[in-house]
Amino acid sequence: MERREEPPPGPGPGPSVQQPPPLDFTVENVEKALHQLYYDPNIENKNMAQKWLMQAQVSPQAWHFSWQLLQPDKVPEIQYFGASALHIKISRYWSDIPADQYESLKAQLLAHIGRFASGSKIVLTRLCVALAALALSMMPDAWPCAVADMVRLFQAEATPGDGQGRCLALLELLTVLPEEFQTSRLPQYRKSQVRAMLAQECRAIFPLLEQLLQQPNLPSPIKQKALKCFSSWVPLEVPLLDCERLIQAAFSALRDPELFDSSVEAIVNAISQPDAQRYVNTLLKLIPLVLGLQEQLRQAVQNGDMETSHGICRVAVALGENHSRALLDQVEHWQSFLALVNMIMFCTGIPGHYPVNETTSSLTLTFWYTLQDDILSLEADKQAVYQQLYRPVYFHLVDVLLHKAQFPADEEYNFWSSDEKEQFRIYRVDISDTLMYVYEMLGAELLSNLYDKLGRLLTSSEQPCSWQHTEALLYGFQSIAETIDVNYSDVVPGLIGLIPRISISNVQLADTVMFTIGALSEWLADHPVMINNVLPLVLHALGNPELSVSSVSTLKKICRECKYDLPPYAANIVAVSQDVLMKQIHKTSQCMWLMQALGFLLSALQVEEILKNLHSLITPYIQQLEKLAEEMPNPSNKLAIVHILGLLSNLFTTLDISHHEDEHEGPELRKLPIPQGPNPVVVVLQQVFQLIQKVLSKWLNDAQVVEAVCAIFEKSVKTLLDDFAPMVPQLCEMLGQMYSTIPQASALDLTRQLVHIFAHEPAHFPPIKALFLLVTSVTLTLFQQEWPDWKGIERLGTRFPEEVAGWSGRAVREGVCLGQPWHSAAAPPGSGGSGPGQAQGPTRGCLFLDFLFTAGLGLPWNREMVLCCHSSASPHLAWGCQPIVWELCEGGLEFRVPGAPLPQLCLLAQAQGQGPPPSPADAAAQTLVRGRGS
Repeated sequence: MERREEPPPGPGPGPSVQQPPPLDFTVENVEKALHQLYYDPNIENKNMAQKWLMQAQVSPQAWHFSWQLLQPDKVPEIQYFGASALHIKISRYWSDIPADQYESLKAQLLAHIGRFASGSKIVLTRLCVALAALALSMMPDAWPCAVADMVRLFQAEATPGDGQGRCLALLELLTVLPEEFQTSRLPQYRKSQVRAMLAQECRAIFPLLEQLLQQPNLPSPIKQKALKCFSSWVPLEVPLLDCERLIQAAFSALRDPELFDSSVEAIVNAISQPDAQRYVNTLLKLIPLVLGLQEQLRQAVQNGDMETSHGICRVAVALGENHSRALLDQVEHWQSFLALVNMIMFCTGIPGHYPVNETTSSLTLTFWYTLQDDILSLEADKQAVYQQLYRPVYFHLVDVLLHKAQFPADEEYNFWSSDEKEQFRIYRVDISDTLMYVYEMLGAELLSNLYDKLGRLLTSSEQPCSWQHTEALLYGFQSIAETIDVNYSDVVPGLIGLIPRISISNVQLADTVMFTIGALSEWLADHPVMINNVLPLVLHALGNPELSVSSVSTLKKICRECKYDLPPYAANIVAVSQDVLMKQIHKTSQCMWLMQALGFLLSALQVEEILKNLHSLITPYIQQLEKLAEEMPNPSNKLAIVHILGLLSNLFTTLDISHHEDEHEGPELRKLPIPQGPNPVVVVLQQVFQLIQKVLSKWLNDAQVVEAVCAIFEKSVKTLLDDFAPMVPQLCEMLGQMYSTIPQASALDLTRQLVHIFAHEPAHFPPIKALFLLVTSVTLTLFQQEWPDWKGIERLGTRFPEEVAGWSGRAVREGVCLGQPWHSAAAPPGSGGSGPGQAQGPTRGCLFLDFLFTAGLGLPWNREMVLCCHSSASPHLAWGCQPIVWELCEGGLEFRVPGAPLPQLCLLAQAQGQGPPPSPADAAAQTLVRGRGS
């Protein structure tokens, strides 16, 4: 990877200078521009200097001034710029260099690297990167033995006085060479050649690195650089067998604190390479080396040395996680691999609370389900053996994970920062995911194990148990029940019976109790007699703002899954919910969830009961909304109005007495007969309709309020479907008035929903048709008036153009010409006719795009639509093409329109006449259509 070091600050600030002449790339002007870049306080001058310097770096003069900027009397930031300019010229403009100058350029770079070996490190690195780019460009023909030559040259010219500096310079050069290759711009065929050559060249490097690492008295900086050099070469698919001796040297270096981090990186990089699993014998040799680190690991844990324990864990996990399948296949070595697994188990259970006392255990979690997957994918005979061997290991893992998931003592947890608490929350989620995977290995026995422990804990009279222990066991149940079907488990009834016995004295424990009940809601639906065991706990928790999320989400799950068994409890649930809503205990999002829960609950009641509960539930909000509708608009009123409308829309989202959501699950779940008469939601909407209109009359300019109003009807339409029919005429009229006054994306989306559901119903045809024509006319007129800058449309919000596309696409997909020819529906009112060719240019362009988009999706069109779109071709076609061009060019859409209208599309794309000239994107679209037409 290319190094991007920033140069150090220079000697000090100087006076502001003028910008150098634009193309006068001399040494003096470059230095002035650099001074301005670093020291001018004016940001505009800095930006101008930076832009000018970027031009200078790629100019032909860069070959001249770069060398001069590297003179010893220059400050490091100037030298750095010179070295960077050389790198850019070599890496990006290699073709500009004559072949007869390759050797001269190579010699100059080597000489400067030798000189800077004891100078500025950042300049040295940039020069090494430049030489690396040169070597990559010359390989393999012009410089076939580049790496070996570099090693030989630096070793030959070293003197006793500068030996360490030249050794570090050589190692830096060898380190950046493979990194530069990874980011090089070589053509693919050249890149393959160079990669193969570099993989062979490691034979010239690795013996040198081994020699350096094995010298006992060599300074640590050289050994560090040798280890980093090894790490940079490993990604070049160097065979693990060739790395074996260096890996062993890196393991030895782990004992040196100064080399520890570099050694860990080298080992992990080497054994994590994808093809390393091919070298099973080498992997088997590495296991004893990893196990040999156990004493060092224990000492680090005992001394609180988190960095050392973290590093050793990385090494163990890298070997186990990347190669578990290969090592499992070596059945005769099962004991050594089991020892490695137990070492990783020690890392998982490392003492202390994550992330305050330790950060190591999280590294191991992926290993456990990788190992499990590999065991379960073995042949039947091997799998049976390994399951018998590893089931006790995984039961122990469950104990370890639940211990690690425990909260710290209250007094300690209160001192944690919010960031530490969030990291711990994520860590517990990762543990939960791991437990879910462990269930696949251990099955129902895992639930029995957890239940037995929880039962002993809650019934023991010897000593009081800590709430943390109880919470962790419940968390284990919750983790499994959330994702695994536990309906057939024989321990869940006992668990439901134990929950009321839990002494809840802590918010975290109460949260987990709530979430556990929520995870068992499907089981409760199959065992309704147990609902009364837990429902009082949930209703009591609703009054605690600290349990807002857990209690409300749990009640929502129960009301959704168990609604047909909740009528006996409905009055109590509604009363408690109404009380907490009026007291404003919960935040807005939880209030919305609570309304959804009540919608599920009311759906299972008789219509009379629904209306009675709705009246008591929403009357206070209707009264408040009436009061707000009388007041002048202001920000606080707006928040209250949006909140009330949101409560109503969320209630109507789930209140479905026809039980549409149950239809996909089979008729046996429809436990109530479909009632006759008006839907309760429709009754309520009709009662508040005038009030909503009154609110709109004062807030029509506010997109958020309009969106909240539309959401009430949109969610009701989606839930009620045909039952919404009585509202269609008055809603169509209101939508038409709204959209004619101020077009809004939310109103367009609601119109689209109405058209989709009711356009083909004869009884609702007239209002839908009138609304369709009105919205079409207003939309096309708006686009026509705002052309070409569309600033007015942009002011309507980012959603509006998307909704326009969705609206027209929906109309086309549904075949909604509403009983008249397509061109007549397309022509705006007052255009002077209903025949083909009467619509204005931009209008017809938009319609053509709708056709093109729909045709590209392979949706049905009749011949009349095709011909009418063809006849409305206009010179303004290019006006609207860009939104669809990228769909065509990048999406690769195919035309599958019946009747093969591609010739018509060709004619449309080639229409000539007055109007805006086509953009390059439009030209691309025309070319594409023309090509497909042929």
